Amino acid sequence: MAAAALLRSAAPGRGGPAGSWRLRVAPRRRLTQGSCSRSGDPTAGAAWACFRLDERALLRVRGPDSAPFLLGLLTNELPLLGPAAADAPPPPRAGYAHFLNVQGRTLYDVILYGLREHSEEMSGFLLECDSSVQGELQKHLALYRIRRKVTVEPHPDLRVWAVLPRSPEACGAAPLQERAGADAILVRDPRTPRMGWRLLTQNEGPALVPGGRLGDLWDYHQHRYLQGVPEGVRDLPPGVALPLESNLAFMNGVSFTKGCYIGQELTARTHHMGVIRKRLFPVRLLDPPPTSGIAPGAAVLTESGQTVGKYRAGQGNVGLALLHSEKIKGPLHIRASKGAQVALAASVPDWWPMVSK
Repeated sequence: MAAAALLRSAAPGRGGPAGSWRLRVAPRRRLTQGSCSRSGDPTAGAAWACFRLDERALLRVRGPDSAPFLLGLLTNELPLLGPAAADAPPPPRAGYAHFLNVQGRTLYDVILYGLREHSEEMSGFLLECDSSVQGELQKHLALYRIRRKVTVEPHPDLRVWAVLPRSPEACGAAPLQERAGADAILVRDPRTPRMGWRLLTQNEGPALVPGGRLGDLWDYHQHRYLQGVPEGVRDLPPGVALPLESNLAFMNGVSFTKGCYIGQELTARTHHMGVIRKRLFPVRLLDPPPTSGIAPGAAVLTESGQTVGKYRAGQGNVGLALLHSEKIKGPLHIRASKGAQVALAASVPDWWPMVSK
């Protein structure tokens, strides 16, 4: 596959032309606790699985200058709210973006939620980030705030939930509707439809989702890795990961027409050159992993011992690896401790833009 053609087909929010990558991810499975052989399935009959993501936290950004302030730091446009109807608030909006450093490498991945600041008649935003770097992100924003009229503060009142359909058929049986209120926001995940919905609420998430039941967090991360969706600092090490190699364009996370932002030069140049030789691919371990797990950064090798990339992060027998796009089809392996080899296979998510070779 020509990596340049693949990127050019990835206009934000749209798939590419029909075509074929021969490697495909395994068919999507039902999302149940039992499917991972971890326990019984108390959610039988439920349409939606709700996962409380305690590893995700929220920052609130508000003030008259909040929109231009964030636009100068983020890779994407902001999820601005439209006009409200006379008898209803405007529907919620969400977007995906990265904060970059001056060298154009990812610092933090965020999901943004547009808010209506009723008291000031202006927009505010919630930034969902990895909870382990919430303080660092707040300091990063404060560094660039200068004289702007912006307030950045933690927002612990709302918890972050992921909502995924337990099967394609379940979606029609219990459809969801976007909602926005003081105590809850329910909106489609902006990265890909395969990641379902995002729910921010003060209450227990399943109670707000028709046909919703509490899900096992193990299932959420298994699903996420199988879909090739990185999330948080384990998958996107700050100052290491490059946004386009991390499939930011595929996940609707970058605008190539917006104004300037920190780190834009390298990202824009790479896009216009059309050459992205490495990408984050979902991988499945074909051998039992060592008890100590696979070390982040472990070299991924071909059968002949040629290095084709590095293992990034994972859970159980699935994960993500940064691999050369042209070399993922042959047998691959990782050298684990004491000389043991762990075979693995890379796949191409079927929601990625598809092109002919």
